[in-house]
Amino acid sequence: MRIAIVAGGRTPERDVSLRGGHRIAAALSSLGHDAWTVDPAERKLVEALRERPTELCWLALHGKDGEDGTVQRLLDLEGVRYIGTRALDCELTFDKVLAKDVLRRANVPTPDWVVIEGSALRDLGAGASLPTALERVGLPCVVKPSRSGSALGVAVVERAGDLAGAVMAALSYSDAAIVERRVSGTEIGAAAIGDPLEPLPLVEVVPKDGVYDYGARYTAGATDYWAPARLEPTTASAAANAAASALEALAIRSIGRVDMIVDEHGDPWVLEANVSPGMTETSLVPMAAAAAGLSLAQMCDAIIRTVA
Repeated sequence: MRIAIVAGGRTPERDVSLRGGHRIAAALSSLGHDAWTVDPAERKLVEALRERPTELCWLALHGKDGEDGTVQRLLDLEGVRYIGTRALDCELTFDKVLAKDVLRRANVPTPDWVVIEGSALRDLGAGASLPTALERVGLPCVVKPSRSGSALGVAVVERAGDLAGAVMAALSYSDAAIVERRVSGTEIGAAAIGDPLEPLPLVEVVPKDGVYDYGARYTAGATDYWAPARLEPTTASAAANAAASALEALAIRSIGRVDMIVDEHGDPWVLEANVSPGMTETSLVPMAAAAAGLSLAQMCDAIIRTVA
């Protein structure tokens, strides 16, 4: 099969996307496919796909344009098949404000939150509502951009005086910031692949400096991982069920990952979901696949079969 892996782009996650894209291309090539990478930052995507006819696109872009429905709508227009979630569901999942609304309506456990819009701060005097935000979610809390990935722009706020700065930092990545109740416990990544989606073993994430930020995610040796996660069977089952419910509510297809925290009582809390999970050497989905006895090539084969 002729497969174009779309990776790179112009977002802050460009390098991570390229690393994962090249790994996917190598894995698919090892299976006998004619696979190559296309970087929209280097070559116009439509032009590249028309010049080298493609049977299938694997979307390995991260962030804006890649996970928000933009490239999916373009491929729909061009009539090119692609791996993964459809445009509208990508848009809902990528926007954490919308995604949390969907999860709450589906009774998926997700930490309480409030939203601070940049335009509301600028035009409506929302700065006066920041103390109310803290009354709603409490301290400590987590502030994050509504539309960003790889923990970029995320901050833990432990003092009320630090909230405004954290919100402004998050707004440098997106037009809205989420102020979310912080849940302490075990960080878990729950991946699923196939059609219908089949869960892979849960992966436990233990960053050595205590924070699973951009550096901890993509620097070898900065984080310890356990796959399967070191959870009691009943707790693992509850986490897997919460992840499955989140994937279903958000209509994620072919491949997806749910990030969650399991608290001290063994209750899982879904933080967010990802329609284009990382595929680098330190990414959670390949780790989960390996724990299930699948090589990267076998995992990629299972994923492309969902649309082949």
